[in-house]
Amino acid sequence: MKNTIHQYLQDEMPRYLELLHEMVGINSFTSNPEGVNALGAYTAAKFADLGFRAEFIQSVNPDFGKHLFMSSQSNPATKDPSRPSDSILCIAHLDTVFSPEEEKANNFAYRIEGDRVYGPGAVDIKGGTVMIYMVLDALRKFFPDAFEQTHWVIALDASEETLSEDFGKICLEFIPENTSACLVFEGGTPNRSAYPLVTCRKGRAEFRVIAEGRGAHAGNFHKQGANAIVQLAQTIQQIAALTNYPDQITFNVGVVNGGSVVNRVPHYAQATVEMRAFSPPIFQGGIDAILSLDGTSSITSQDGYPCKVSVEMISRSEPWPQNPGTDRLYHIWKETGATLDMQIIPEERGGLSDGNLLWQRFPVLDGLGPSGTNAHCSERSPDKSKDQEYALLPSFVPKAILNLYSILRLLNRPA
Repeated sequence: MKNTIHQYLQDEMPRYLELLHEMVGINSFTSNPEGVNALGAYTAAKFADLGFRAEFIQSVNPDFGKHLFMSSQSNPATKDPSRPSDSILCIAHLDTVFSPEEEKANNFAYRIEGDRVYGPGAVDIKGGTVMIYMVLDALRKFFPDAFEQTHWVIALDASEETLSEDFGKICLEFIPENTSACLVFEGGTPNRSAYPLVTCRKGRAEFRVIAEGRGAHAGNFHKQGANAIVQLAQTIQQIAALTNYPDQITFNVGVVNGGSVVNRVPHYAQATVEMRAFSPPIFQGGIDAILSLDGTSSITSQDGYPCKVSVEMISRSEPWPQNPGTDRLYHIWKETGATLDMQIIPEERGGLSDGNLLWQRFPVLDGLGPSGTNAHCSERSPDKSKDQEYALLPSFVPKAILNLYSILRLLNRPA
């Protein structure tokens, strides 16, 4: 049976690649809601061929597109009343980070070169959506009872690249309580000898740090000024010192603004900082540490006017740490891989996915899409020191077979 499925998927690759080609050709930059919605409509039409009905829900931000939820329409005649119906959630997202102007400027479009398929979203994450289609297509053909008797939900986030959390909240309302697994089809990391699966991800918090001082004429009254930029510079050093690599917590001062003209002691400066950590206690400890700088002051004018620092947390996405539910799914995929002569290894990632929003309610496993690299990259240099995002063609069929047989094992179905 495995060889038959492998041959079927291999024979159907031109059809799956055409699906990817069409998806990549639709610009779905997060801030291009028309493109995101066009991709959603195209995707819903294709999955309708597998028996899925679609529902669109507008992102909470009106400048973004619509989330897409697709549910299987099972045939009551095929239901086995002696078996409780399982529910499985498959997750991807519609949006990418590439604007239409960026794609055009860098001549970044769908193309195949050797064993690589290039294009905006080829691996992050339109290739993952195609992987979902491949798996369900093969399940429907070769294991119709398992396909029909499982309640499938496919959820595609319209604004994942902005870390918008409304999608996760909608999922928690939309997903049945009996969901056995949330399977996230973010791209896999290339590895010569193994297939890494994502078992945990860092959490992320973002902060606004403001230093307020007192302006003054830089020539005549310099000593009356309290320099907000100097104050912010000292605070930035304190924040940078909170990074602790052994504890896997990092602070990144990503944006700094301050001052207006060079002949004025600046009265205002601002920085934006992000923090990431795997461990929930370390994550919370990092938040407490940076917030403790709120209200501090170390720079004053000569006559004693103090600068003042304020720190505000503007967003928070919890870590997805190692947990029993994910461990169970990982071991199912690992055991399945062993039967297929595929080595499966765990991977921790510093970036977030929609799995961060769901792991506390349901078992989550990530990295189930095709392997690839250079996500979020659109530039290409002649010497190839910079290259564009691509997915690896040879990874599609093996990864689809791994996912298919692992799902059957999860459902306790004989394969």
